[in-house]
Amino acid sequence: MADGRHAIRPARSVRYRLLAIALLPMLVILPLLLGVTVYRWNEKFDATLISKVNGDLTIAHQYLAHILDNTGEHVTALGASARFRDVANDGAALKILLNDARARLELDFLYVIAPDGALVASVTGETAGALRTDWPVIRDALAGKPSTGVDIFENADLEKLSPDLAARAKLPLVSTPNAVPTERMEETRGMVVQSASPVTLGEGRQAVLVGGILLNQNLVFIDTINDLVYREASLPEGSQGTATLFLDDVRISTNVRLFEGRRALGTRVSAAVRSAVLGEGRTWLDSAFVVNDWYISAYEPITDSHGKRVGMLYVGFLEAPFTAAKYQTVLTIVAAFFAITAASVPIFLRWARGIFEPLERVDATIARVESGDLGARTGPVDSQDEIGRVAVHLDDLLNQLERSDQELRRWNEELNARVDERTRELQLANRQLEATTKQLILSEKLAAIGEITAGVAHEINNPIAVMQGNLEVVRAVVGDRAELAKVEFQLLDEQIQRISQIVTKLLQFAKPEEFAGFVDRHAPGLAVADCMPLVQHLLAKAAIEVRLENTAERLVLMNRTELQQVVVNLIVNAIHAMPDGGRLTIATRDRDREGRPGVELAVSDTGVGMDPDLVAKVFDPFFTTKRQEGTGLGLSISQTLVTRQGGTIAVASRPGEGATFTIWLPEAD
Repeated sequence: MADGRHAIRPARSVRYRLLAIALLPMLVILPLLLGVTVYRWNEKFDATLISKVNGDLTIAHQYLAHILDNTGEHVTALGASARFRDVANDGAALKILLNDARARLELDFLYVIAPDGALVASVTGETAGALRTDWPVIRDALAGKPSTGVDIFENADLEKLSPDLAARAKLPLVSTPNAVPTERMEETRGMVVQSASPVTLGEGRQAVLVGGILLNQNLVFIDTINDLVYREASLPEGSQGTATLFLDDVRISTNVRLFEGRRALGTRVSAAVRSAVLGEGRTWLDSAFVVNDWYISAYEPITDSHGKRVGMLYVGFLEAPFTAAKYQTVLTIVAAFFAITAASVPIFLRWARGIFEPLERVDATIARVESGDLGARTGPVDSQDEIGRVAVHLDDLLNQLERSDQELRRWNEELNARVDERTRELQLANRQLEATTKQLILSEKLAAIGEITAGVAHEINNPIAVMQGNLEVVRAVVGDRAELAKVEFQLLDEQIQRISQIVTKLLQFAKPEEFAGFVDRHAPGLAVADCMPLVQHLLAKAAIEVRLENTAERLVLMNRTELQQVVVNLIVNAIHAMPDGGRLTIATRDRDREGRPGVELAVSDTGVGMDPDLVAKVFDPFFTTKRQEGTGLGLSISQTLVTRQGGTIAVASRPGEGATFTIWLPEAD
């Protein structure tokens, strides 16, 4: 045995362990700490970039809001001005005033219309004689309230205002990777900032002054946003800021370049961004591939005066310089780590060498002792530290070990004799334990067989009762009137099928995780309705009034036959509890529990009720109050079927006040 132990000892293991102790902080722990630090720094760095682009989006949003406010204020101020009132009845003077105001306010259109849509005056003679008045901002103005909003004009609407605006709105669509597929070839609609204000013409006639700006290809608007958000030196060298206005998912005004000298007008946003911003109404703050490169991006939805999401406002900046800076920082940290390691590891090795040699001599001495040489000794060592003292103590211990060896051998012989005696006693006890274990296993098997047999007997009672009731009906209508018993024959077939399923239910009760049946989505109220013909003869015989209250609208996920089995079992128990008649109420309703949506099914009777002791045991296997008529497995099996689907079953009852069994099942996904 000593030779064997010596053979498995790793060669020079002390040296390797000491090296590991010396180098572990430098080569393992420090890299891990650096890795965690760099990871956390990277997260904070990315969070800072997202925070910056979010702030940039806020500035862009404020500028767009400023455009809306200014447009509304200017149009309202023009309509309320004394000069407007002075020329309100002079068509030529009014047109001159509108032309001057349009140029001064930098509007794309400005006109006055009557409440019926008839044009009173416009900055251009190409404006149609009748215009739409169903825009929400115009309706507000007709009601006496100035209003401003963003609206989407069809090309025909722009054509009525000005053919130039209609032509400016048209943009050929550019095929864009990752965008939602479309068969459209061009975008012809226009995004318009539209403001309307009520005005009074001569003789007290009411009208509306309408002005606005077409944002399609409005490069002054988008470049102003870009200059506000990304001023000079606001981004590191190599990065660049961009801003874009989208109509739906099409870039209608942008400073993103498709290639040198051409803006990416007509390109489209990716399907993922479109779904998040236009579909869900969320603000997108993340990296996104914009036309031909990755940008730290922020998108927010734009809603029109109808409250519908019709476009997006975007700002972002090129991600590549920040990524390069991160990589450069990480590479600098890694290079510094390797440089420090290369300089410090040789120093650690020299310090460790003074420990290796004395420890290896001690290890060699221990190996010789293990091989049987009790006279082996380490001898004096040069080290005067703790290792030197260990070597001296080891030699003293070996001297004591040699003196004790002979005494231990004598004790060993005595111990072997006692062990032999105890071993014989243990073998006898083991044989007795094996015999007892076999008897216990046999008893458990018999108990399981008895439980299954009792369950089968109990569960078959209900289908047999139904078949017997229908057989009585068959006997009453035999002969030529057998067609009248067609429903009863059908019920017999269903119950015979149910008998075969009961065996499966017994196995499900014993091992529900191995025999889970097929589940489907259905309304519990329909399952309850299907149960009523099965127990109708029992209800009629006991003179029981049935009340059904089905208000549940949700579906549950459970095997329909299993749910019917549970309901039939509860109904039969309720009938037994009302031997002199009474009222049976079956109700289904939508009910949430602990924040989870679900359906509650309650079966209530007006029978004899139960005291608290019976209520506490009613779901225990083999517990029954029917004595010779039941086995006590019905409610236990029902509980197993319900809980297997994630539901619960509970009972509330008092003596003389009936009982209510409540089933709760989660809503089907």
